Amino acid sequence: MKTERTAVQSLATATRIVMPNETNTLGNLMGGWLLNWMDINSAIAAHRHCRRVVVTASVNNVSFDRAIRLGDIVTIESKVSRSFTSSMEVFSDVWVEDHNTGEQIKSNESIYTFVAVDQNGGPIEVPTLVPETDLEKERFNGALRRRQLALILAGRMRPEEATELRDLFL
Repeated sequence: MKTERTAVQSLATATRIVMPNETNTLGNLMGGWLLNWMDINSAIAAHRHCRRVVVTASVNNVSFDRAIRLGDIVTIESKVSRSFTSSMEVFSDVWVEDHNTGEQIKSNESIYTFVAVDQNGGPIEVPTLVPETDLEKERFNGALRRRQLALILAGRMRPEEATELRDLFL
């Protein structure tokens, strides 16, 4: 029987300060740096969930809602939002700290998918995720719909089989 874990058990948090060599000519953090930071932090969250080697399978969504400036303090919080047979969806929230007040302002978010692999690189089973908070439950339920859509677009699922996704439109 598969083991169970909560989203909190997969929590990975990283804090960085934006340095000059990470910015563009406008003094904003270059998107590629943020993608790298989120990928690494998300991989740590996926690893904490399954305690196995994980590989990035896809970057499903990234939103750059607010520019991150030179000298900003950036905190990335990543948690597994849902696990499937061998894959895990990981949600990352990116926060920027206000220099004067210390208030955390959400600037970006992303959704990555990781697959747990054995020593030969083959997929292996991962623990089931048990969501606890309202936000975790919302992200957990949305993960199945996002997965079904990805499978349909990849030609690996017929639209009529995507019951969770179909229910949104009925």
